[in-house]
Amino acid sequence: MTFSPAFLDELRARTSLSALISRSTKLQRAGREWKACCPFHKENSPSFTVSDEKGFYHCFGCSAHGDAIRWLTDARGLSFIDAVKELADAAGMELPAPDPRARERSERAAGLHEVAEAAQRWFVEQLGGIEGAAARAYLDGRGIDAATRTRFGFGFAPDSRGKLRTALKAIGNDKLAEAGLLIAPEEEQGAKREPYDRFRGRLMIPIRDPRGRVIAFGGRILGPGEPKYLNSPETPLFDKGRTLFNLDRAGPAAREAKRIIVVEGYMDVVALDQAGIAETVAPLGTALTEGQLGLLWRFSPAPILCFDGDAAGQKAAVRAALRALPHVGPGRSLGFVTLPPGEDPDDLVRARGPAAFEALLEAPEHLVDRLWRHEVEAESLVTPEQRAGLRRRLLDHVSTIADPDVRDQYRSEMLKRFDALTRPQQPARRPWTAQRPWSGTAGRFVPPPRPASAEARAVGRSGLDPQLGRAVLLGLVRFPDQIGEHAEAVHDLPLTDPDAVRLRDLMLEAAMTHSPLDPDTLHTILAAKGAAGLLEALGLKRGLAFSFTRRDADPERACRDLVRVIETLAARPGLDAALEAATARLKETGDEAAFQEQQRLRTARDEADRQLATLIDGETD
Repeated sequence: MTFSPAFLDELRARTSLSALISRSTKLQRAGREWKACCPFHKENSPSFTVSDEKGFYHCFGCSAHGDAIRWLTDARGLSFIDAVKELADAAGMELPAPDPRARERSERAAGLHEVAEAAQRWFVEQLGGIEGAAARAYLDGRGIDAATRTRFGFGFAPDSRGKLRTALKAIGNDKLAEAGLLIAPEEEQGAKREPYDRFRGRLMIPIRDPRGRVIAFGGRILGPGEPKYLNSPETPLFDKGRTLFNLDRAGPAAREAKRIIVVEGYMDVVALDQAGIAETVAPLGTALTEGQLGLLWRFSPAPILCFDGDAAGQKAAVRAALRALPHVGPGRSLGFVTLPPGEDPDDLVRARGPAAFEALLEAPEHLVDRLWRHEVEAESLVTPEQRAGLRRRLLDHVSTIADPDVRDQYRSEMLKRFDALTRPQQPARRPWTAQRPWSGTAGRFVPPPRPASAEARAVGRSGLDPQLGRAVLLGLVRFPDQIGEHAEAVHDLPLTDPDAVRLRDLMLEAAMTHSPLDPDTLHTILAAKGAAGLLEALGLKRGLAFSFTRRDADPERACRDLVRVIETLAARPGLDAALEAATARLKETGDEAAFQEQQRLRTARDEADRQLATLIDGETD
C-alpha cells in the first residue's frame, strides 16, 4: 500500500508527537519543547528533545531523529504500514482506499483480530479455573511467577473437542475456523461433520504481532503425546515465516540494550525475560527465514543466535548462517552463542543465574567463524581430495553473497584460512656449521651485500612495473576463466596504475557473478560498467611479451604461463616484506637464525625473479 505525501503530512499534523512518545518515555517540559534521557542509548543527563511545532524528535547524543512514523518503526519495531495504520486510527483518519482484494483481506483480518482476542480471554479464564490446575502446576514447576504469566498472557485449552466452540458460538464456526481455532473436517459420504477445537489439553501461549495484537497461539501439551508444541496454522492474520514470538515486547528492549537475542522456543524466551533479559525472541518451530532475519536486522546489525549445544541445535545454527549469507552486508551479520551440552537457556538461567548467560553473550562467534568451523569439522582433511572439497565448499558459500564488497572480503578471508590450514610445514633448519663472516669489535654478523635483480626492482615495494601489469591484464582478458580460479592472487597483484586497478577489480567482480566467464562475456560486462575504453587506454597492445600476450602462442602453454606469472607477482610483496623484516632482525640481533631466514628468503626471491625472467619473450610491437 502506498500513501500520498498529502495524506502523510496531514497524519503528522494531527498527531501530538509528545503525547505519542510520552506513552513509553518520561518527558519534561523545556520551554516550547520537551526533553528526556534518550530511549535509544543509555545516558545520565537528557539530550533527547521533542518538538511538537517542528514535528520531530532529536537526540544530540546518538543522533536519533525522526517523526511520529519513525518513532513507531524505530522504538516499537512496527513496519511502515503498521505505523501509519496505528497513527491513523488514533487520529480518526481513514486510510486511502486500497484495491478491492487488499481491502477484502484487510476487512477479514480486522474481524479475525477480535476473534483471536476473544479466544485469548477465554483461555486465560480456563487457566484460573478448576481444569487449569495441571497447567498451573506445570508453570509452578518451571518457576514461572504470576507477573510473568500475566505479562505473556498464559492460558489453558481444556481437553475437549467443543468447549471453545461452544463458549464462542456467537462468533460462528466459520470465523473460528478461519482464525485457526477450529478444525473443519472434510465431508464424509456427503454428510457434513462438525468442526472441533484445534487446541485440547494444552498450555496456551498467545503469539502477538509487533503492535501487540494476538494473531495466533502456541500450545504445549501437558501429558504424553505429540507434537509437544502445536502452533496455529497460517491465517490472514498469521504468517509463520514473517513472525517472531515476543517481538512486540523484545523490540523496545532491544533498542535500549543495543542487541537482540534469538533462542529456540517459547519457554526459553519466557525464562530469559523473567531473568531480566527482555530483548529475546524465538522463531515458531521452523528454521529462521529471510523475512525473520529482516525483522531482526531492524533492531541490531548482528543479532545473536543462541541455540542448544546438541546436534539439532548446531544444525539449526548452520541453517540460519547459510540462510543469512546471501543477505549479509555492512550492518547486516549474525553472531552465535553455543550453550553447554545438554542445557538450554532456561536450564542455564535457573541453575546458574542470568550472569552465566550474560557471560556467554559477551563474546559471540562471528558468522565467518561459524561457517569456517562448520566446514572444517565436516570431514577429515587427510587427502588432497578432501582438502579440495573443503575449498570448494567454502567458495560455494562465498559465491552466494550478493554484496560484492562483502563477498570479496569473505573470499579473501576464507582462502587465507584455507592456505594457513593446508600449507605444508617448513622443514627444520639445518644446524649452523658453516664459517661465519664477522666484522667489527662487537662481533656482530654483517651479511654480504647482494645486488637486487632488475626484475626484483621492477616488482619491489614500489609496486608492479606498469608494463608488466599491462601484460598480465591482457592475459586475463584473453583467458578470463582464470580470474575466478585464481581470484586471491589476482586481487593481490601490486598494481599501481589507477586504471589498471579499476580494470582488475571489475574483472574480479565479473568472475564472481558470471560463471563460466569467456572473453565475449567479459567485454560485454566491461561495456555495461562503462569501462570498455580501459583496455585501449592502458595501451595493452604494447608491452612485455609473454606467451599469453601473443595471439599465435599455444593456448595451453599461454594459460599455464599466465597462472605462474600471476602467482609469482602476487606473492612478491609479501616476500619482500618478509625479507626486509628478516634483514632488520639480523642487524639488530646478529644471530644465526636471523641469517638463515634472510638467506632463505633471498633465495626464494631470486628464484621467483629467475622464473619470471624465463617467461618473458621480449617486447611486443
